[in-house]
Amino acid sequence: MNKLEQFLNKHFTKIALVLLLIIFFRSCGDGGVKGLNKRVDALTEKIDSLQSNTVTKEELRIEGLKAEKRMIQSTDRKMLDVTRQSAIDKEIEKLEQSK
Repeated sequence: MNKLEQFLNKHFTKIALVLLLIIFFRSCGDGGVKGLNKRVDALTEKIDSLQSNTVTKEELRIEGLKAEKRMIQSTDRKMLDVTRQSAIDKEIEKLEQSK
C-alpha cells in the first residue's frame, strides 16, 4: 500500500486531468448528435408544413395592414391615426375585392 499511496500522491493531478479529459470528450460526441437530429427533423417538418400552406401576397398584405391598424388603435394619438386607419380600411377592401 505504501508504494500505491506514494504513486497516487505523486501523480494524482495527472491522473485526474486525464480522466477529466476522457469524460469531457465522451460527453461531447455521443449525446449531442441524437438531440441535434431530433431538432433537425422537427425543423424540417415545420418547413414542410409552411410550404404546403401557400399564402398569397395579397393575404399577407391584408394581415399586415390589419396588424398595423390594431397597433394604431392601441396608441393614444388621434389626429394622424384616424386618417391612416381609414386609408388602411380602403386598402384592405381593395385587396379583398381583387382576390
